[in-house]
Amino acid sequence: MNREARIFESLQKALAPTVLEIENESHMHSGPASESHYKVLIVSPMFEGKSRIDRQRSVNDVLKAEFSQGLHALTQRALTPAEFETQKDALNFISPECRGGSKRLQK
Repeated sequence: MNREARIFESLQKALAPTVLEIENESHMHSGPASESHYKVLIVSPMFEGKSRIDRQRSVNDVLKAEFSQGLHALTQRALTPAEFETQKDALNFISPECRGGSKRLQK
């Protein structure tokens, strides 16, 4: 099973999302091709009453094993179903440019 499938399965099982979109953005990384950079849109009722940082921590906790096995960057948007309904048409969900590897600033 590849990393994207493991991420999907782990988040599906732990957070019961109503929307879960995962995009492998590793091709945007300046280093060698790998399964190391991902973007996740996750909508779950389990985020109700949680701050944005607590939602992100929940996602990161679920994926702790992936981070220890080479997952380097995870851009995420974690929303409640109500938030998603009001924002879905205006979501501008773009990952920041990778600054690792050969793209690091030279001094």
